[in-house]
Amino acid sequence: MVFSSTLFLFYFLPGFLLLYYAVPARFKNAVALVASIGFYAWGGLNFLALFLASVVVNFVLIRFMAAAPERWKQRIFLIMSIVINVAMLFYFKYANFFLDNVSAVGGYFGGEPLTWEKVVLPIGISFFTFEKLTYTIDVYRGVNKPLKSFWDFMLYIMLFPKMIAGPIVRFHEIAGQLTDRAAFETIDHKLAGAFRFVLGLAKKVLIANVLGEQADHLFSADPATLGPTQAWLGALAYTFQIYFDFSGYSDMAIGIGRMIGFQFPENFNNPYVSRSITEFWQRWHITLGRWMRDYLYIPLGGNRVHPSRLYANLWTVFILSGFWHGAAWNFIAWGAYHGLFLVLERLFLLRLYKKIGVASIVPTFLITVVGWVLFRAETLGGAGRYLKAMAGLMPVPTGQPLIFSLEFWVMMGVAALICFAAAWPALERWELSTLAKGHFTLRGAVGLTMATALLLVLSLSYVVGSSFNPFIYFRF
Repeated sequence: MVFSSTLFLFYFLPGFLLLYYAVPARFKNAVALVASIGFYAWGGLNFLALFLASVVVNFVLIRFMAAAPERWKQRIFLIMSIVINVAMLFYFKYANFFLDNVSAVGGYFGGEPLTWEKVVLPIGISFFTFEKLTYTIDVYRGVNKPLKSFWDFMLYIMLFPKMIAGPIVRFHEIAGQLTDRAAFETIDHKLAGAFRFVLGLAKKVLIANVLGEQADHLFSADPATLGPTQAWLGALAYTFQIYFDFSGYSDMAIGIGRMIGFQFPENFNNPYVSRSITEFWQRWHITLGRWMRDYLYIPLGGNRVHPSRLYANLWTVFILSGFWHGAAWNFIAWGAYHGLFLVLERLFLLRLYKKIGVASIVPTFLITVVGWVLFRAETLGGAGRYLKAMAGLMPVPTGQPLIFSLEFWVMMGVAALICFAAAWPALERWELSTLAKGHFTLRGAVGLTMATALLLVLSLSYVVGSSFNPFIYFRF
């Protein structure tokens, strides 16, 4: 079920909120859990039993781990939990990729191609696998004690606002909120949450969807039919689309969480004003970056190793990050591409960027745009051909020139203004501080309510009148 669908906006969310607010405090977790199971079942009923079974197995293993007196016994249960979760992710997400490549290699040497039943990817498996892992590791490290209630644990894993596409919420970040959210269930917090949800909805349907239609058209075209200008417009449209699509979803997830008393971590911080790729990854998909840092990069040695080992660690983490995003060579190349620039920045680029100051936003943004071509293309070869079109290395275009609509140009301008305007950091600080605190004057509350209502009306008008409504990160 998509947050920006008529089913969710007109039926599921209003019904859930009415029931959640109506029941006594002791039943609120039950309402949230039942709603979360129903939300997942709507799009993944075939996998619901397997998903629930994995939650039960993880809960039991971690209870055994916490009760084990010796550290080596705890480590055994830790390893069992990690292996089960990683094996599930590997099978559902990567089995097709490895079998396809084994078959291709065998065919190259004259062997018969393999035939198998294609494995279907359960929605949200990457995100809830990471959350099961963080619960296991946090309990093992003593960051938090394990939850006593199985239902609270299930709610942590399955809470529908963040279950399908994040943000990745680590256990210690909301452990206390699973049992007591009274301090955050105020009118001000609900108002801030409603505005955040509607802001995300507007970013998604008014900007990302408009740009996404044109980006899809250009990336699905034969690159030989595109001139450099058209190819660059497609890459820029996708660059803005993926930001407003994914950050819009994160805003909606954070907003729904706020409305029911949960404080989810921020996932974006204006990434396109970054002055280096290093800074970009501190601003883009923040919860994934922190997860990879704390559970992979630091255990590999982090910055406390010889420079050659450090560079290898950076590349390892970002190649795995690319592979996490998708089981295809272009995603691996995208991760390696970012890893390469992180290494180059450590070697000399950061010193150069420091000398040119704010102008370093330009090369960083261009590097990011080129990287998104690797991410968006269906294949690595397709990405190479599209990049050749951007560089003007393809033959003279044979297709008819594309005519871009006024709506497209307006939204490209709006997207660029939001991402790059000098006033944005001040607005961003207001959004992430004032809204996070959830305290408003009467005048501020009235203004916020009016802005929420206006954006909601505009967004709902688009949702009702448009059939183009994908979420990019639902496939990860």
